[in-house]
Amino acid sequence: MVRDGHIRLLPVHVANKIAAGEVVERPASVVKELLENAIDAGATRIDVTVTAGGRKLIEIRDNGCGMNRDDALLSIERQATSKIRDVDDIERIDTLGFRGEAMPSIASVSRFILKTRRPDADAGTELVITGGSLQDVREVGVPAGTTVEVRDLFFNIPARRKFLRAFQTEQAHIKAVFTLHALAHPEIGLSLTADGRELHRLPAGATLEERLRDLFGADFCADLRPVGKSVNGVRVFGFAGLPNITRNDRSEQYVFINRRPATAPVIAYALREAYPPLEGDRKPIVLLFIEMPPDRVDVNVHPTKREVRFHKPAEVREAIILAVSEALGVKRAAPNGLSSQVGTPPRGVRGGFGETALPEETAPSVSLRTLVPEASAQPGDHRGSPLQPPFPYPGAMGDLPVAPTATAAPSAPAAPTGTGLPLFAAPESGSPWRWCRVLGQVAGRYVLLETDGGYVTVDPRAARERVLYERLMDTRKEGGTLSQRLLLPETVQLPPADAARLRKYLKVVQEMGFGVEDFGSDHFLVEALPDALGGVSCRELLANIAHDLENAGTRRGSEKWREELIAQAACRAAAGAQSALSDEEADKLVNALAATRMPYTCPRGRPTMIFTSTRELERKFGR
Repeated sequence: MVRDGHIRLLPVHVANKIAAGEVVERPASVVKELLENAIDAGATRIDVTVTAGGRKLIEIRDNGCGMNRDDALLSIERQATSKIRDVDDIERIDTLGFRGEAMPSIASVSRFILKTRRPDADAGTELVITGGSLQDVREVGVPAGTTVEVRDLFFNIPARRKFLRAFQTEQAHIKAVFTLHALAHPEIGLSLTADGRELHRLPAGATLEERLRDLFGADFCADLRPVGKSVNGVRVFGFAGLPNITRNDRSEQYVFINRRPATAPVIAYALREAYPPLEGDRKPIVLLFIEMPPDRVDVNVHPTKREVRFHKPAEVREAIILAVSEALGVKRAAPNGLSSQVGTPPRGVRGGFGETALPEETAPSVSLRTLVPEASAQPGDHRGSPLQPPFPYPGAMGDLPVAPTATAAPSAPAAPTGTGLPLFAAPESGSPWRWCRVLGQVAGRYVLLETDGGYVTVDPRAARERVLYERLMDTRKEGGTLSQRLLLPETVQLPPADAARLRKYLKVVQEMGFGVEDFGSDHFLVEALPDALGGVSCRELLANIAHDLENAGTRRGSEKWREELIAQAACRAAAGAQSALSDEEADKLVNALAATRMPYTCPRGRPTMIFTSTRELERKFGR
């Protein structure tokens, strides 16, 4: 390396290889850039072919608008693009690719062939480029659209090539990129072929639920809830997974911002707030589309556009929290100054599997497995409304209905008849099942139920925590108290910053059940505490509450702490009952759990029940 202190212009081929280092990390990066170009070209059909994990060949064929000879030659020049014209366009970008660096960067590190033709042209154009050097330009007969062949990636940069992983690893990254773009554009037909084997062939004109089913299968879709809401110009739609179906990482959190696969720190925070507490550090499954005017989001803050920045992140945060919370059956009031209404998904995206999301005032949300009638007093009698309860438990997964109406509900498994164990109908429309009966207990601890879709194993302690938690929450909403006075008032001194925060939110803290008064000079007199907090350090507790109120806002922070306090109280109250249940006690507990708003997890995030469908049993027994 020459270090003589003098500044020189880099040769074009060197500059292109440096740019390729930013754009082309691995074969999957090539697939991403070329897919985005094809989508921006208006293609309705895109075929992807790879060999040896993309090392030997990546071919992207589309039926988009194509290019003439002059545009094809310009496309391999740096900073050449059809997406923007002046600096103002950068503030309102509504396309996927816009920088004009992908094609020359890819061509500089591969053996590159571009074939393209406009629909109104008699002949197309073929460019042959090797390592960034144009070898040949000629007229060819090709279909309308564009085909790009990328062979021997990094053949002229051995140092980069040796850092590529095994073929299977690179192919997995390519498949992940393909999946993201297939989800973002269900209206486009796509195929993926690897080493001569077709992995996916997805039809054009699909809806989002059909595309989900094609990619992941019906069982994956059955655990999702439709999301659809608009708040101050921010539309959030898609699907959110049930709280008892989680993952160790965010690999199954698919987020699209104006149809671009991307994310932002505020989205992860909003999902944590929208979901009830999850066990450990588990992550929910979500497929969310966030749409807003292009000038309210900056997509140009990351070299590969993986992360975006919002002009008003607070509005995006509130829109996600409200949309996902309502989909899960968790009611949250809209913050002051924000109007909210249910949004209508765009073309190719419906609000649920086989049905359209309706405004909350019109109808409850719809199940992804099947529309079921509201349970009546007698099991098997389905004279009630066929609209879905607020939070359906995943039942039997048959053929998904297509646009059912309010007068024609699909048939449901009938309740068993005859003598035997007592049979219980759903206590109310929000029940996880239409009917159930207690079969017995396993290991003297877990309750086993037969339901309309299979069988359910219930953890009685977690179930008690959920029932007590919701009863305590209802008591708090009705103005009941959850605090107890201390025998001796305690004086607490806080650091100046924490004292200032607490003083600012003192009234909110008092409404949460704390008997605390400002004593002057950063001192506070504590006379009462919520009854779930016996033996807790008042100094640390008050500082933490004030800090959360400052970060999350008064409404969100106080709500979070109220829920935490009540969850602790429910946990302590349920901890004492460890003995086996009698049949009558099991029946009462099961019915009380079915009547709760969120029957699937306890307040601490542990599952209250594990469902096994009849379909899964039949599959395990080879039927």
